[in-house]
Amino acid sequence: MADTPRRLAAERRLPVVVPPPTAPGALDGPDPARRGDVDHWGRSQRFRDVTNRFFMGPMYRRWFRAEWEGLEHIPRAGGALLVANHAGAVPSDDPVIVYGIEQEVGRPLYSLADQIFPSVPFLGLVQNRFGGVNAHPDNAYRLLREEQQLAIVFPEGTKGTGKPWRQRYKLQRFGRGGFVEIAMRAGVPVVPIAVMGAEEAMPMVTRMPWLARAVGVPYAPVTANMLVFGPLLGTFMWFPAKFRLRVLPPVHFDVAPDQERYSKARVLEESEAIRQRIQDAVDDLLAHRKSVWFG
Repeated sequence: MADTPRRLAAERRLPVVVPPPTAPGALDGPDPARRGDVDHWGRSQRFRDVTNRFFMGPMYRRWFRAEWEGLEHIPRAGGALLVANHAGAVPSDDPVIVYGIEQEVGRPLYSLADQIFPSVPFLGLVQNRFGGVNAHPDNAYRLLREEQQLAIVFPEGTKGTGKPWRQRYKLQRFGRGGFVEIAMRAGVPVVPIAVMGAEEAMPMVTRMPWLARAVGVPYAPVTANMLVFGPLLGTFMWFPAKFRLRVLPPVHFDVAPDQERYSKARVLEESEAIRQRIQDAVDDLLAHRKSVWFG
């Protein structure tokens, strides 16, 4: 079983970073041998509580004024893979969704994401403390199948966050549909989420390819936020766009879990169908929006 996820990871050029084998009882909560409340993925609820109280909570409630539809589709127990559209030069959708699910549903949500700055340990540590997990298929399988957790992935990746302003709210290709195969193998549903507001929270004006090559990142943006707030503050300060999020009914796959192979045609078909469902929901949200700032 492990060989196939590793091959998939190699095809997507994902770094192979898998936590050590889980010790007996480790899934019951944070390892007592670790410092404080840090679990075996590096997530710290205490760290999240502090940052949520002084930063993400006010941003979510007063700055973005996030509103949800369809939260009843989020499972209250068992594993599920959440999938959403991705936008903003420095994306705000991930922290809004993670905070919102944890507050509104009462379940922790782990973010599966590539390590954009693998050579900067501090940034990787902060990502782990927030609940970020390296997007390797083995990690996803353990979270979803063995630990029955909620996880979220953004299949557009940097194609979504790095697209020009003229392509806003036009979902990019969902890669090779790896998230579908992960959900099939783990035996969990995919829960699509449509997000409106992230595009305007940090719109990109242009790119600096020379800087991206020098730093080793997919893109180096110049954003409208940097022009308004300055290059330093504008890197982290989002515009107060009104967020609306719509959770769509779960997608269940009528296939047996833990298979070595799944039909590539079926995986791509399901991936495109989910992408189109999210696109249709985004278009509907936009059609009913009266104001970028007030909804």
